[in-house]
Amino acid sequence: MAIEIVVPRLGWSMEEGIFGEWLKQPGEEVVPGDMLFVLEGEKAAQEVESFDGGVLSIPAGAPQPGDTVQVGQLLGYLLAADETPPAELPARPAAAATAEPAVAGPAVRQLARELNVDLGQVCGTGGGGRVSAADVRLAAEENEPAAAALSRDKSRGKAISPRARRVARELEIDWTEIVGTGRTGRIRESDIRAAASQLSAPRGGQRGGGQRADHDRSNRISPLRKTIAQRMSAAAAETAAVTLHTEVDATNLVNLRGQFRAASDAQEGVPGYNDILVKLTALALGRHPDLQSQWREGALWVPGDVHIAIGIDTDQGLLAPVIRDVPARSLRQLAVETRRLAERARAGALTVDEMQGGTFTISNLGNYGVDAFTPIINLPQSAILGVGRIRQLPVVVGEQVLPRFVVSLSLTFDHRVHDGGPAARFLHTLREFIEQPGPWLID
Repeated sequence: MAIEIVVPRLGWSMEEGIFGEWLKQPGEEVVPGDMLFVLEGEKAAQEVESFDGGVLSIPAGAPQPGDTVQVGQLLGYLLAADETPPAELPARPAAAATAEPAVAGPAVRQLARELNVDLGQVCGTGGGGRVSAADVRLAAEENEPAAAALSRDKSRGKAISPRARRVARELEIDWTEIVGTGRTGRIRESDIRAAASQLSAPRGGQRGGGQRADHDRSNRISPLRKTIAQRMSAAAAETAAVTLHTEVDATNLVNLRGQFRAASDAQEGVPGYNDILVKLTALALGRHPDLQSQWREGALWVPGDVHIAIGIDTDQGLLAPVIRDVPARSLRQLAVETRRLAERARAGALTVDEMQGGTFTISNLGNYGVDAFTPIINLPQSAILGVGRIRQLPVVVGEQVLPRFVVSLSLTFDHRVHDGGPAARFLHTLREFIEQPGPWLID
């Protein structure tokens, strides 16, 4: 019997993704463990592993590279050696004329308005008949068959890489009009960006009245920015966020960092301030494990391990890769792992696994001269720590005013999950660890 290949859910809030490409050819043998296809989820593209074996069959009507696909959507089949492949993918069920009001989220409803799609005429394929963005886009295409046919005719015979197709979509470039510079005329990402540069180049002349040319612009919202917007909006809407602020004497922390630098020959393994703070935060969470609690199916689930996500600023947007099992790592191991994740984040090479499973998040804006800020909770977590810059201030110590290094900490927590007292006690413990870091960092 044919084994169905379907779109997996790569993230906790993922409803749809972008099909990248097949990593196996039709008719090729697939064994369990083989990477079968590429799927772009909320923040990263990932090679999807096959858990079954068989001969790959891709029927007519299967999604093409660059197509938007929904979670659970059928992509193809794995067949036995002598099995007859299905002729085509099953047809989607038509919407009933007397359908009940469609169940759809705010983002999907907004998309329906933009595409002039009547949600009442759309058959939802999500759980409980929920309408996804893919359902809306498909309905929009069915409403404009002529335009869809024209697009297919223009693109027929052209080859384009999945990455180039994605960039073309983000930059609103019609790639069917581009001549590729790759092998056999394949359109590459550089071709798309070159076309975009030509379109955005300033034109000569002035506007009437001697005014200068208009420099305003409208940027297309990338899939990553849409995901960030949805996550931030969900956190603001679904949590009762409260932020506690405190200032901590970081003089001993600064001295410890200086000792690490002086004693190290390999710059790569020198722990930075953020590495030390990640380690101390993990130790404080060990004393206050409930601060990692998460809502799960009507109950509060408390993780048994400490996996800390760290905010990384990239050209594409904010990413939060996860450092796993922080208490079990030495400071030098943390330094190496932090640099590795930061480099992969800025190169756009993070996998979904590297961004999932965090139990707590740290966002450090100290490098940008920020003293204090209010971080937004990274769902499904229930708390996040914001770290400001380390600055030197006059501080009263006993009967003296001395120059001391001070850092601001901002703990945002979900008041539905935590009361102010437990959150304040965690922050107090972390403050003690930062003020006297040495004893707590002995392995």
